[in-house]
Amino acid sequence: MNRGKFITFEGNDGSGKTTISKLVYEQLSTQGINVIFTREPGGIEIAEQIRQIILDPNNKTMDARTEALLYAASRRQHLVEKILPALNNGIHVICDRFIDSSLAYQGMGRQIGMQEVYDMNLFATEGILPDLTLFLDVSVEEAMNRMASREAKDRLEQEDNAFHQRVRLGYEKVKELYPQRIHVIDAHQSIEKVTENCMQEIERIFDQDA
Repeated sequence: MNRGKFITFEGNDGSGKTTISKLVYEQLSTQGINVIFTREPGGIEIAEQIRQIILDPNNKTMDARTEALLYAASRRQHLVEKILPALNNGIHVICDRFIDSSLAYQGMGRQIGMQEVYDMNLFATEGILPDLTLFLDVSVEEAMNRMASREAKDRLEQEDNAFHQRVRLGYEKVKELYPQRIHVIDAHQSIEKVTENCMQEIERIFDQDA
């Protein structure tokens, strides 16, 4: 039995990655491919409880390192309880966010250091990284415009433009670190075109094992 492929979607808030990742999952499922969809923070009960703490807009006093540790804790439980069992059983995993988000949001956005956040997550993940990461590339201005129409924003979505600009810079650095794994998709295009581009990249990685 071949190990399943671990495929993650990344991007600034407002990039459309949740919508696109779910559409990709639905297309793969329709094709009869054995795949599950999950998200971070969350995906399982314990991690979803941690998600509520992290994203609650009322938790205004949360320290940046506390936030990063909570993300890592959530990721660890998610990984051992859901992601790894699926991959080891030959099931492909589509995940909305993973370690790259922590590097960009906490490492650069919160300015606590990308290496420090990576080291923290190395303990949590034991070095496990996605097989493919699709980065949905959209300008911060466009992302902020899209988020403006949202009725309820979580604690991170409520951050100012400077924070989201730092997150964007963090992602640029992450892309430089992992050029073989991270593929950039132009997310200014229509939902249909973005989904099509993502499917093409996923089909390539599937073809490698054919």
